[in-house]
Amino acid sequence: MDRDFLTDLFSGFGPVTLRRMFSGYGISVDGTNFALALRAGLYFRADEETIPQFQAEGSKPFQYQQRSTAKVVTVNSYWELPARLFDDQEELAGWARAALAAAQRAALRKRPRTKTAAPKKPARKKTKVLAKKAVTKKPAAKKMTAVKRHAVVPAKRSASRQLLCRLGDRICFPVAEHSVEDGQELSGDGN
Repeated sequence: MDRDFLTDLFSGFGPVTLRRMFSGYGISVDGTNFALALRAGLYFRADEETIPQFQAEGSKPFQYQQRSTAKVVTVNSYWELPARLFDDQEELAGWARAALAAAQRAALRKRPRTKTAAPKKPARKKTKVLAKKAVTKKPAAKKMTAVKRHAVVPAKRSASRQLLCRLGDRICFPVAEHSVEDGQELSGDGN
């Protein structure tokens, strides 16, 4: 079944959206998928209210064979549309409305599950937390002694960044008079 054929087939029902799915199309209205058009045929969504109607026509549920295990899987929520309805657009539209209603009922039953909140742990006392923070505090940095002094001046340094900064064992000094490439070292005398 091609896209044009399906569009003409559902013209009596109203506008539908066709999306590529498996070996055919998923047919939906307002985001609710109610039919599948596959190589094997046209299947409408069904539930306990509409399945007897499909059974009375001699239709069967959608089935496919798994590639990995060769097991036949039956999907009872989609049933094959009776062949006689391909010639009667008015009756097909009635079946399509029933399939859409079945899909909407299924969507209502399929509400998202909400997780129950786990019981909260009792709050710790602030004194214990403060004591823990005091223990994990890092020792103060050692004073600088005997540091190699090299001027490293990155290009285009802003005025706010022209502060004395310590990088590893080097101290950076702002030098505005020299044009220096980023990361280039100057000798200790400023040249």
